[in-house]
Amino acid sequence: MVGHHYRVSDFYEIGREKIREFARAVLDDHPAHHDEEAAQGLGYDGLVAPLTFLSVLGMLAQRRLFEEIVTGYDLSQIMQTDQRFVFHRPLEAGDRLIADIYLESFRQVAGSDIIVTKNVASDLNGEPVQTTWTTLVARSGGEVDENIAHAVKDVMMHVAP
Repeated sequence: MVGHHYRVSDFYEIGREKIREFARAVLDDHPAHHDEEAAQGLGYDGLVAPLTFLSVLGMLAQRRLFEEIVTGYDLSQIMQTDQRFVFHRPLEAGDRLIADIYLESFRQVAGSDIIVTKNVASDLNGEPVQTTWTTLVARSGGEVDENIAHAVKDVMMHVAP
């Protein structure tokens, strides 16, 4: 499966309220994330998303990866261990983005699977806006205590459809 690629079937539109919500959640109080006049004063048309905002789109895309392509994993048994970003341009409210997901590498170490994905978010003109690499450690086939699974259900890689 290494080298496998898929494109998320629909674009993701960045909403200004989502920018504000995300900025509050990550405790980023920069005015360009909350106040349109402040963002315009810096030369932007609308609110500017915090640097890690696209993790929202990445989680949606990776959820599909584990539900439809790389199956056999309990999502509660997957842990993100590393993430790298390349920022091609700032993200603004109103941007419409397409995500391409690549399975970069897969290896097994000490009973765990180490999976690296590459996510390329592009605008509707095909221009990349952000590239990320995410390293995940996963286990398959093991028994999961139902109490633990229930406790992490809404924490680990949970994104509402």
